[in-house]
Amino acid sequence: MSITLQSLKSNPGARRRKLRKGRGIAAGQGASCGFGMRGQKSRSGRPTRPGFEGGQMPLYRRIPKLKHFELVNPKSFTVLNVGKLADCPAGSTVTLESLVEAGIVTSPKHPLKILGDGELTATLTVQAAAFTASARTKIEAAGGSCELI
Repeated sequence: MSITLQSLKSNPGARRRKLRKGRGIAAGQGASCGFGMRGQKSRSGRPTRPGFEGGQMPLYRRIPKLKHFELVNPKSFTVLNVGKLADCPAGSTVTLESLVEAGIVTSPKHPLKILGDGELTATLTVQAAAFTASARTKIEAAGGSCELI
């Protein structure tokens, strides 16, 4: 037997008749059509939109107000304390590349940020993406300068 377009049929039970609602008691879905008597879910144009919570502020609008949500695009830095810069020779320019060559920084994945822990006596010109306020004051108190990249 060859398959032709006229001989194609659905499997038995694959296609069920549409329920004709509101066509009298004998039809089984008469009057209120299985939606109950009253209320939002019985009205015409019935379904509410996804995420609707009956007028309560929905979850997707409440979430960002709550605490402990991660930043979407966090700023990441390679951090280094001022105390580590004491190993650098006086009068030199300190950059992320020079710190890698000196072996002070081992994994320069992100821009450099200088933190204020430790003491500094050498006069240095430090070039970094960010400085904390205490780091800036310590570098400048030692006679150095801070340059933002």
